[in-house]
Amino acid sequence: MERLHKYMARAGVASRRQSEELIAKGLVKVNGETVNMPGLKIDPLSDRVEVKGKLLQKPEELVYILLYKPVNCVCTVSDPEGRRKVTDLLHGVKQRVYPVGRLDYDSEGLLLLTNDGRLTHALTHPSHAVPKTYRVWVSGIPEPDKLKALAQGIELADGPTAPAKVTLVGVNKGSGILQITIHEGRNRQVRRMCEQIGHPVRHLLRENVGPLRLGRMQPGEFRRLKPDEIARLKKIAKI
Repeated sequence: MERLHKYMARAGVASRRQSEELIAKGLVKVNGETVNMPGLKIDPLSDRVEVKGKLLQKPEELVYILLYKPVNCVCTVSDPEGRRKVTDLLHGVKQRVYPVGRLDYDSEGLLLLTNDGRLTHALTHPSHAVPKTYRVWVSGIPEPDKLKALAQGIELADGPTAPAKVTLVGVNKGSGILQITIHEGRNRQVRRMCEQIGHPVRHLLRENVGPLRLGRMQPGEFRRLKPDEIARLKKIAKI
């Protein structure tokens, strides 16, 4: 069951408040009867809702998918070069979903895809500062002063970066392994940050986005989000 004004908003009629006004004016019918209670609960699967004499089409089911994006895969729904797309990996998903943000072609890791445009906009809006954590293999081993510079914010061509959390978590064959958490979403930001301090990225893996974790997933695997994960995402996105 779902409240009528919320159902109307989800179906794209108007905002919740505007939907309430339409109901109050007697412009909405449920199963052929005029209603004037915005909080009326309906069954979206069986009830017929008309607004100003026009039958509402049932809104598409909202889908939330966590994908372990592999390398050599583009975060778009079409590609003129014919490269593999993230949507090509979603076997059995009938709804048309879109990536929330992007990961570079040569990067891997956690990617959220959904058809919930409101959530997508909220999660990608800079003001909401959703944290994203990366494991980054760089050339050479950065000295403490360079790690501090990354953490405090450094100047890039499009302006200074916001403060970040940066930790040297390991060393492998002369290559430093960093864990970097940022709250921005600029194009190739982590790669550009590391290049700026003289330690270009050799490999990049996104581990977390907000409350979402890759866990033991393998490249190319995906799963639908659990209800509590969706709720936590909406909370962090303030919707």
